Amino acid sequence: MSTRNVVFPPQRHALYDIHRYSPAIRSGDLLFVSGQVGSRADGSPEPAFEEQVRLAFANLRNVLNAAGCSFDDVVDVTTFHTDPEAQIDVVLAVRSEEIGDPPYPNWTAVGVTWLAGFDFEIKVIARIPAATGIASTAD
Repeated sequence: MSTRNVVFPPQRHALYDIHRYSPAIRSGDLLFVSGQVGSRADGSPEPAFEEQVRLAFANLRNVLNAAGCSFDDVVDVTTFHTDPEAQIDVVLAVRSEEIGDPPYPNWTAVGVTWLAGFDFEIKVIARIPAATGIASTAD
């Protein structure tokens, strides 16, 4: 088995170590980003829902940037919501600010009953631009 090509953002939050997962894995020109939540540096959830969503997008942006990517490179989005009906307007507003104009990436929203103390999670697949030359940063 080959070694995973892991990408870590410069500001790692504690959840990567607590739950033993990698922020992202590079495979060829694709970047598979683990679900990002509105986690503070110590791993605790941001209590206000809108701020939790904004922090999840900020954590995602940090992982994308570490791989030489941006939201423009995202091709597939999956979001997880503990109360989709009550949360969707906030999520759509923040998503619109972050993702920007069309063409939009694919997006699947899933209602769930548990997110380890969080209320929103976002995971993506992105195409890594050819010019980045980013190497793995396995720790």
